[in-house]
Amino acid sequence: MPTQNAPASMYRSTEGLGIWEHKGKVAAVGIGHSPTARRWDETTDTSLGAWSILALRRAIEDAGVRPDEVDGLVMAQETSTGSPWPSDKPIPEDFLNTYKSTDNPLDGIARLSADWILMNMPELTNVNFTMYGPGCMSNAVVTAAQAVGEGLTEVCLVLKGWHNFGGRYYVGQGAAGGNTVTGPGKYSTLWGTVACYTTAMQFEAYCRKYGKNHDMMAPFVVNEKRNGLMFPEGFWAQHRPEVLTVEDYLAARWIAKPANLFDNDIPIMASAAYLFTTPERAKDMKQKPVYILNVASDRTRVRSFGPTLEEAEAATDETGRKIYEGSGLSPSDLSFENMYDGFTLFHQFHLEGIRFAGVQRGEALDFYATDITIEGPNPASPSGGNAGAGRTRFWMHTDSIQQIQGRAGARQISKPAEIGVSGGPTPTGGNFTVWSSTPG
Repeated sequence: MPTQNAPASMYRSTEGLGIWEHKGKVAAVGIGHSPTARRWDETTDTSLGAWSILALRRAIEDAGVRPDEVDGLVMAQETSTGSPWPSDKPIPEDFLNTYKSTDNPLDGIARLSADWILMNMPELTNVNFTMYGPGCMSNAVVTAAQAVGEGLTEVCLVLKGWHNFGGRYYVGQGAAGGNTVTGPGKYSTLWGTVACYTTAMQFEAYCRKYGKNHDMMAPFVVNEKRNGLMFPEGFWAQHRPEVLTVEDYLAARWIAKPANLFDNDIPIMASAAYLFTTPERAKDMKQKPVYILNVASDRTRVRSFGPTLEEAEAATDETGRKIYEGSGLSPSDLSFENMYDGFTLFHQFHLEGIRFAGVQRGEALDFYATDITIEGPNPASPSGGNAGAGRTRFWMHTDSIQQIQGRAGARQISKPAEIGVSGGPTPTGGNFTVWSSTPG
């Protein structure tokens, strides 16, 4: 039977639903990561499929369970928004000789299906539930939490992998692959991706509305890079341990003014996996369980090709209300926040939406000038996020689990890590999770 995308009923995307019915009844235990790379070097053992299997096996081992105890797999099938595999380029023969193939020859290279994973992980003998949480790890996490809560699976692996082939980012897909763009695309694909410059426009409007300026982002972005260099699983820590200074940030070239080079993350290759289970099963596992108190989703429909500032703020305010309504918490309960930052100019919309550390609308850039470090009272994005560790959209979830387990290493926040929130990506479309050291 083909694996289906998660139905709309699995997402808490409206207000008024009350406390999440599965609050404290789902626990994250194991974590597994692959290495990272800037591009695929086209060797079999560094392929998307190989690294995804490695991440899954590491999550199983980290949790201290046997592979035959795993009965569920939730994953994102899409693995890139970058350059596609050229249609006239043959699949590497070594890859074909190493792995079993599905009916799609690019499975394990430019996409991932549940069938491919199960065919190439014969040790997973008892998986009887599979589902796709399309897009990001944030979606897969929410889907898996709901699935465990509903009793569809008891020991569930959660997977997200990214591939990155040679070539310019986004070039080769649709209108962005041509030399000229016509029709509505001339407004929405000027730089290949709508997100960068629409975010820049939102931020410009934000600065006008609240009397701020781009330079005020420097403390946050520098802190992101610092945290990322303390994330040993991340790209920058592994390959380019370069310290970013305020002067570097302020001198960087514009990409879509007022978004500069360091306001944009870089696409990389990497895979990550988690193991979710019930609190009862978690008692017998190797790592401290991290309980999920709520999941929330945003499905805002915008009026044009990109969200306005007003739409971004309204959506993140609503997301904040849903996060607290479903968990029974308030902003003062948060020990840290790991909201999305792939375009760093997104972050203050999310941070203000959840009112982290009491920050209200228009106050985030002033808040960045206070102590937001892991040593301080209000650690903002201790993961370093995508800006600090490479574009995967899963560092924020990994760090949230590790912080509460006390396994964040050099990134461990100095205050007790009891409750955190993570998620994204965009202010007008994302999935969010509340993590806790106790079931609530």
